[in-house]
Amino acid sequence: MSPSQSQFTRAIMDASLPVPGGLSDARNRPAGRRFDVYRNNIAVSLTEAMHAAFPVIAKLLGKQNMDGLSGLYLRAHPPSSPLMMFYGEHFPAFIAGLEQLSHLGYLADVARLELALRRTYHAADVPPITAEALAQIPPDALMQTQLTLAPAVQIIASLWPIFDIWHFNTTDGASKPQAVAQDILITRPEFDPIPNVLPTGGAVWITALEQGATIGEAHEITLTNTPEFDLGTTLALLLQGNAIIDFYKKD
Repeated sequence: MSPSQSQFTRAIMDASLPVPGGLSDARNRPAGRRFDVYRNNIAVSLTEAMHAAFPVIAKLLGKQNMDGLSGLYLRAHPPSSPLMMFYGEHFPAFIAGLEQLSHLGYLADVARLELALRRTYHAADVPPITAEALAQIPPDALMQTQLTLAPAVQIIASLWPIFDIWHFNTTDGASKPQAVAQDILITRPEFDPIPNVLPTGGAVWITALEQGATIGEAHEITLTNTPEFDLGTTLALLLQGNAIIDFYKKD
C-alpha cells in the first residue's frame, strides 16, 4: 500500500522517521536507500537556504548550531511554497519560542530584521512621489494629509540594538553594538534595501500612517508618549527612501 501524501511529506522532512512503506523504484525494488538520499538532499538544500536567508543569525550562532537549528525549523515548518525567497517566514517566532535560546533575547529581533530586508527586496516596484510635490502643500493642509507608503517599507521595533548588531556583523570596521533599543525603517530607494535607525517615536508615527492616520493625527498619537519625537527627520527618511507613493487630503 502506497503512503499518503501527508505521510510522505512528514517522512521526507524528518530523518528520524522511517521510510514510508510501499515505495518502490522503477524496477519495483524497495526505494528505501533512494528515499534517504532524496531526503538528505532536501534537508541540505533547505539548510543552505536558511544560511542564505539569515546570514547574521548563522554568523552569531556558528555553522554547526545554525545547521541544527535549521533542521529543527524544517521539521516544525516545512516549506509551503516552491519559492525559496519565502522560506523562513516563521523563523523569528520559532527562535523566540526556543527555551535553549532564551538567553539570547536579541536573536529573534535580528531574525525579524533579516526577514524584513528580504521582504523589502522582493516587494513590488511603485513609483514614489517627490519631496517637491509634498513641499507644495501648505503647512496646515499638510497636517491633514494622508500618505500611502510603498510596499517595500518595513518597520521593526525592538528593545535591542538590532541595527548595530546587524551592521557589526555585515560591515568591516563597524562599531560594536551599544546597549540601546532601536527601531528600524527599511526602504528600497533603488535596488537594494536600506535599513535606518528611526528617531524615538518614529516607528509609532509611521505605523499610525499605515493604519490611515493623517500626518497630524499620527503626530498627536506619537507625542502622547514621546514628546521629543522629531517629525521632520522621520518624514525626511521616508522621502529619501522613496517610501511615499501617494498622498491625499482627508475628507
